[in-house]
Amino acid sequence: MEQEQHEPTPQEIKRWRRYLAEEISEAKIYASLAQRSQGTEAEILHEVATAEQRHQNHWRQLLGAHAEPTPRPSISAHILEFLAKHCGTVFVLALAQRAEQRSPYAHDPHATEAMAADEAVHEEIVRALSTAGREKLSGNFRAAVFGANDGLVSNVALIMGIGASGASSEFILLSGIAGLLAGALSMAAGEFVSVRSQRELLDASNPTQITLNVADQLDINQNELKLIYKARGMSEEAATHRAQERFGQFSCDCDPSLSYQENSNTPSTESHTTALGTDIGAAAASFSFFASGALIPILPYVFGASGTFAVFLSLLLVSTALGITGGIVGLLSGASPLKRGLRQIAIGLSAATITYILGLLFGTGVA
Repeated sequence: MEQEQHEPTPQEIKRWRRYLAEEISEAKIYASLAQRSQGTEAEILHEVATAEQRHQNHWRQLLGAHAEPTPRPSISAHILEFLAKHCGTVFVLALAQRAEQRSPYAHDPHATEAMAADEAVHEEIVRALSTAGREKLSGNFRAAVFGANDGLVSNVALIMGIGASGASSEFILLSGIAGLLAGALSMAAGEFVSVRSQRELLDASNPTQITLNVADQLDINQNELKLIYKARGMSEEAATHRAQERFGQFSCDCDPSLSYQENSNTPSTESHTTALGTDIGAAAASFSFFASGALIPILPYVFGASGTFAVFLSLLLVSTALGITGGIVGLLSGASPLKRGLRQIAIGLSAATITYILGLLFGTGVA
């Protein structure tokens, strides 16, 4: 519907110019991502950029002369534009998804229903485009993030507890290094066994090519072959058709609807690798990131700090690192980076507080 023309108020001008700036920035972001993409994904991103340009025209029409000079995007929008031009798409798409979620058009009477619907659809489009990238990161990236967080939390809790017991700075540092090595090796071993075991279990469920090797030796009247396909989830008709094909009664699938690949209902080894990550890669990532995370709490002691200053500096460094890792996980999962970051900080500091209190209660006065 056409918007009734009226002289906008200063508040409306300010709000509409902000919307215009956001639409200009989003169009540039999607256009940049389209240039870095290929095939269908590039076409989709071009279409979304075109939609954002239509939204720009709406606000320009309402603003009239107030649309000039062209409003400047926010600092965060400038950063996102830079990332879209120079960085991988998965992080940018995750940020774009968050931006689409915050669209106020559904509650703004000056935005059309079509524009509000566009923004809702754009969120789902970006979510879908982000899926492939998130799946690629879900294996080794999962091990890396959990390794870093475990290293941060476990080692800061360890040194807080030992420090509260009255131990010297040298003893705290030695304990922190021991905790770093022990934890990193344990994490690496655990990830290796976990990923290797998961893949072996999944591989054990993959269909084999036994049907191709023994089909000509089976009793066609008993048709045991049909039971294999029924066990894999095929219907009676489809299983019978496939078995007859294997017996040579058909040279091809006469009914395309009954076409069936040997491994169609079970992930391949390649898909296992994508979903789980490699066992060695997961182990290496866990070791490296646990060690890097566990190193952060003891950095003040490595550089000679001691006493209360070292404790507060260690907690500050750990809180910063936990906030960053939590924010990254929140970003990639489509949740609020701030909330996830604060949650990680709260968990880490809670663990450190508990062990510090225990250290005070059971302190041995080690000199």
